[in-house]
Parts: sequence; C-alpha cells; structure tokens
Amino acid sequence: MEMPRRNRLARKLAVVNQKGGVGKTTTAINLGTALAAVGRKVLLVDLDAQGNASTGLGIDRAKRDRTSYHLLVRASAVGATIVPSAIPNLDIIPASVELSGAELELVELNPPQRQLDEALRPVMPDYDFILIDCPPSLNLVTVNAMVAADAVLVPLQCEFFALEGLSQLLSTIDRVRRTLNPKLEVQGIVLTMFDRRNRLSEQVADDVRAHLGAKVYDTIIPRNVRVSEAPSHGRPALLYDHRCAGSQAYIQLAGEMLRRERQRTAA
Repeated sequence: MEMPRRNRLARKLAVVNQKGGVGKTTTAINLGTALAAVGRKVLLVDLDAQGNASTGLGIDRAKRDRTSYHLLVRASAVGATIVPSAIPNLDIIPASVELSGAELELVELNPPQRQLDEALRPVMPDYDFILIDCPPSLNLVTVNAMVAADAVLVPLQCEFFALEGLSQLLSTIDRVRRTLNPKLEVQGIVLTMFDRRNRLSEQVADDVRAHLGAKVYDTIIPRNVRVSEAPSHGRPALLYDHRCAGSQAYIQLAGEMLRRERQRTAA
C-alpha cells in the first residue's frame, strides 16, 4: 500500500553486516526498488569498494567517474555523484575500487567519522529514504555510515555463527551511539537466506527472535535462485522476476518496514 509523501527530511538507513555474503547488498537493492515502486523517492549510497549495488542496478563502470569515494574523501558535491537508475524514483551514488583505500585518507580529514553525514545534507529534502549499503567490515567507512544514519538495518544470514557476529555488530552500534550519534537505533533485523529444508535455519531464526524479539522482522527472505541470478543481469530481483519467492519476500519486507516507520512517526 502506498504511503503519502511527508514534507520532511529523508530517513537514512545504514544496511550493515560485517560479514560478507549475507544478502546485505541484495537487501539494499531490492528494498530500495520496492520502496520506489510505491512512490517513495529513494537514494541508494554504495559504500562497498566492490560496487555490487551499482552493478546490480545496471550502472556501467564508465558512468562512475564521480563516486561515493569522491563524496567521502574528495569533497565532491553530492549532486555530482548521483546517477539515476533505470527504476523511477530510485537514484544511486555508485562505488568504485578507489574506496578500498578510503580509510587511510579519511583519518587525515577532520572529523573523519562525519564526512558522509555532512556530504548528504544538501539532498536530505529531496528523498524519502536514503539507504546506505556498507562494506562487509566494521571500518571507518562503515562508521561514517552509522554516524550519518538515523537507524541501522541488519540483514542476518540464517547460519550457525549468526548470533556471534550480531553481538559484535550490536556492540559497535552501541559505541557509535554513545560517542558519535546518540540518535542511532536498530531499525530491524532481517533474516536472509532462509532454507526451510534445513532445520538449522529454523533454529537460528528462533534463537535470534528469542534474543531480539520485536526488532526481528516477521518477513523472512528465503534462499532463491532467481534472486541470485538477477545481479548478473544488472537488474534487481523485483524486475528480473517479480513473481519469484525472493522478490515477493522483499515486497513484503518493504511493506512491513513502512508500517514500522509509520508507527515510529506516530509515536
């Protein structure tokens, strides 16, 4: 269901997990696509040097002459880094391999943790949501995302070591909240790569819900071949095959997220 646009600044969500291969970028791309489909204006910021979110939205590398690296380190104007995607209402700040060395350059800036927050301010009135796809590590680039964000969205793979990694991430979020960004909150935990044939997936899901309760989304993202295929075609799964189980799950996730946001603003 489409929600009415509000005359307010963008809600910034950092999509974070220090472990790779958990569906973080897939979640950022498809959640952004689903939000755009219901009329929300979305900016996706690709902060991963691999540039998978950029590739997944079909952004040619030749069009990445101004990237999130230039936004963070070279003080490029944010407007010069934004590239429209093929999806109405969804723009992206692409990434390039130059980001891999950004941490060494960030430490020389003042303040090094607030570069992204300051850089995004001019476009805050232009979007409903800004989704920040973070690198798979808890480095200074990820800290920049957390300092800029209002909240953190955590994709969590249904696997044995999930809770151990989540504990470390939640500790980092707490430190950022105490020292750099007192408004930062955990918007939600998204269970990904769920395999109903695997009893371990059920056990991990139960354990995460037991520890974090209502912070865990009801929507679960299943393992799905069509979702895995979509990035190689430069398209979100919702465009590649909107009928597949993975795409339908991301549509449900967007609806659930919007309901949470509506409840938050009402409260």
